Amino acid sequence: MTTTSVPGEPPATRMSDEAYGALRASAALWAGTSVLITNQLGQVLVQHVDYRDACLLPGGAIDRGESPAASATRELMEELGTTAPVVQCLAVDWVSPDSAGAPAVMRFPGEILHVFDGGTWDDARIGEIRLPPSEITAIEFVEPARLPSLLSPPDARRALSALRARLNSGGTVVLENGHPIAPTVLDRLGVLQSARPTYHYPWHLGPAPHDLTVKQVWAWLFAPDGRVLVLLDPRTGVAVLPGGTPEEEDQRDPEATLRREVEEEAAARFRSPLLVGHVTDPAVRRGHLRYAAALTGIDAARPDPATGHTYARILATPEQAMELFDWGPAAADQLSAVHQARRQLGIPRAAGQPVTQLTDPAAW
Repeated sequence: MTTTSVPGEPPATRMSDEAYGALRASAALWAGTSVLITNQLGQVLVQHVDYRDACLLPGGAIDRGESPAASATRELMEELGTTAPVVQCLAVDWVSPDSAGAPAVMRFPGEILHVFDGGTWDDARIGEIRLPPSEITAIEFVEPARLPSLLSPPDARRALSALRARLNSGGTVVLENGHPIAPTVLDRLGVLQSARPTYHYPWHLGPAPHDLTVKQVWAWLFAPDGRVLVLLDPRTGVAVLPGGTPEEEDQRDPEATLRREVEEEAAARFRSPLLVGHVTDPAVRRGHLRYAAALTGIDAARPDPATGHTYARILATPEQAMELFDWGPAAADQLSAVHQARRQLGIPRAAGQPVTQLTDPAAW
């Protein structure tokens, strides 16, 4: 056996198979799996367990001779009493020996953890879950922003990185102690670590009633490839659609509000918009209008006069954009209406792909 893996030895040092095996065994790491499962509202399944205070994602240690995917499938059956296709690995995390806070007596050597995509489960699938008599005391679907308060810090970092990887449609990400070695704009801004904007309001097609006060005017602004413009707060990573609050200068013209706000927040321009519909807050008789339009260009980013912050601008598919908001069950109806408007505008449906940050001026 020839190896160059021993520090200080010259290249092409010959080793016996026995010596080489002993060398590799001395550098062995633990191996484990976890499975990321969400419900249709974008909330993440976590398990409450009887042997530690922090919650866990489903998963566990890989048995001797077992593949990571087989381990994930087995753990789902043991812990949730059901199975799911485990074919997509979202993240592979190298966990250093000193990062887990393991007691010295454990002699923790470090670990390689695989995070698999367990998919999005509907109510019927969730109803099939059967917990074992011990270890797993309860399950809960939680907002992504709650993961840092429920999981250990390393587990929360890993789960959020995997969730961003799934949202980003970018394949498997490589992590070191939960941090991506090649962070995307979603990672750099900590997307999903702060609470998603919440609007659990009914969705209505068409214009709002005349007696309804318009509180906000937002737009689904389409690039030619079918993706939409989304703004990310540079401090929190919280997403917002372009648009904003009517002001006196707009003279109660929602389109004037939209053009002014899009120019101020995103330095973007668009063609004549279509009114898609509105959501309403019945408690205070306020409405939030939703338009759709084709983008014609963007200028260099600049601070929003209202906040003084310069938003990060990304292009995302409408489906990716929806995952950035907590809009409740009515979100699916709004997404359907958005695609109908997209077709009216003659814009193709976007293919699944990673989000793109817009940093330079562009024209379409």
